Amino acid sequence: MLIGEVARRSGVSARMLRHYESLGLVRPSGRTGSGYREYSSEDIRRIFHIESLRSLGLSLREIGRALDDPGFTPSALVGDLIRQTRDRIAAETELLTRLRRIDAADPVGWEHVLQVVALLQALGSKSADARQRAALSSVDEVPVPVEALVEAALSETEPNVAGALRWALARSGDGGPALLAEGLGSPVAAVRKRAVQSLAEMPGGEATAHLRDALANPDVVVRGYAALALGTRGVAEAVPTLIDMIVEGRNDVDAADALSVLASDTATADQIATRLVDRLAHDTTEAPARGRLTQALAAVPGTTASRALMELSHDEDRAVALTAAYLLQLRDVR
Repeated sequence: MLIGEVARRSGVSARMLRHYESLGLVRPSGRTGSGYREYSSEDIRRIFHIESLRSLGLSLREIGRALDDPGFTPSALVGDLIRQTRDRIAAETELLTRLRRIDAADPVGWEHVLQVVALLQALGSKSADARQRAALSSVDEVPVPVEALVEAALSETEPNVAGALRWALARSGDGGPALLAEGLGSPVAAVRKRAVQSLAEMPGGEATAHLRDALANPDVVVRGYAALALGTRGVAEAVPTLIDMIVEGRNDVDAADALSVLASDTATADQIATRLVDRLAHDTTEAPARGRLTQALAAVPGTTASRALMELSHDEDRAVALTAAYLLQLRDVR
């Protein structure tokens, strides 16, 4: 078969076939009487083998070794190809992400594009100062796509930078709460914590809804931060979790403060007092926890809390009884 016919049937151009011949990859087995290259069926089979290996990303030199070296084993080379392909995919994915974020910024000109690129690079800088400046400037100077701010907030370990990023997110507009809520399901505990901390500083009903959902999160830290944030927003659903925090001694002072905010509503105050009394009466509640629960009653107004303190002033646990008596005196002074 002549080179033109081989090119038509194989899809490999005549120029490439000559290149293969110059490299010694495939040589036509014969020549016609006029001196034209003539390929045998074995030559054509080798061409298809070359193209198959090229499709895997092998170089022409590697292909030559694979076809001609009997001792050549593919395992190591295929492993290298897998690693190279993963690296290439990661690099292309990173580029695609950056391009999408630039597009989301809706740039009005190349100067704007360059400013967005500079900010995105600064957010990924090794310098904490550079990251913090980028977070602060992203609000007023060059708006950064919310996806970039969320990604930065969920990965930031420096407290000052993390605070700046949460501040920027709170002013970033739509999209932030939903992206942060996805972070609550991360397999990494630190990421879940950063996600709920950021959500706690996001204004609006959407953030509040995600915080409500977070009360059922399997991560106790996530539940705690969500309850504290909801308590300051006046959401009574946080009460059971806040009381659990007091019993367990986790951020119990903050939890009691959040309960006091919720107790400004009379109906909620009675609910809080009743729940606190129930936990005090529970057989498994240990002495330190009973003391914390008694102290939490101090910030709860109403007769239910007062009656509970009166009863606790005669409690068998002397520390609880003294605390309750002292709190009753303070209520009488007021």
